[in-house]
Amino acid sequence: MPAPKSALVAGDSIYLRRPRRSDAARFVAAVRDSARLHRNWVQAPSTPARFAKYLARFAAAASRRATSATHVGLLACRSADHVPVGVFNLSEIVRGAFRSTYLGYYALAPHDGRGYMAEGLALVLRFAFGPMKLHRVEINIQPANLRSIALARRAGFLREGFSRRYVKLGGRWRDHERWALTVEDWRAARARRR
Repeated sequence: MPAPKSALVAGDSIYLRRPRRSDAARFVAAVRDSARLHRNWVQAPSTPARFAKYLARFAAAASRRATSATHVGLLACRSADHVPVGVFNLSEIVRGAFRSTYLGYYALAPHDGRGYMAEGLALVLRFAFGPMKLHRVEINIQPANLRSIALARRAGFLREGFSRRYVKLGGRWRDHERWALTVEDWRAARARRR
């Protein structure tokens, strides 16, 4: 089934699109159903008010300008039925000589473990290094989140460091590993796969 016109980038099983107000009920329900999956890894918007704040930051008009947006939210939706299966957020996008962003992501139950996030991450990188013209994408991952580390590693990210008590999640300051990928490494990996 072809991706809808709202798709920013599409793969074999999923496509990425911007979140919208009409997603609120389905999104909040999916986040609530995913509470056990998300544990202390992420604080996803779990109420309509928090979803509205998320939209204001990650889906406002400014986020639609690929070469000047500072925050971009993307829903990974299954092509077969358009159901959201995951979320990718590009945040603190800096331009100029830096051209870098932080990437956060999380799967939505019951769609985890089916390869959607790996495909989605590949699509996000295509979007970030393509239309957004970024040079570097960084992911910060808690050391015990082995699934997320494996996902980043499979996508070609390299571990660059360790940040003690980096982000407060679930009421505690949590350590994170820093993983990054540059456009040069991404292009080289794509060329090797061809």
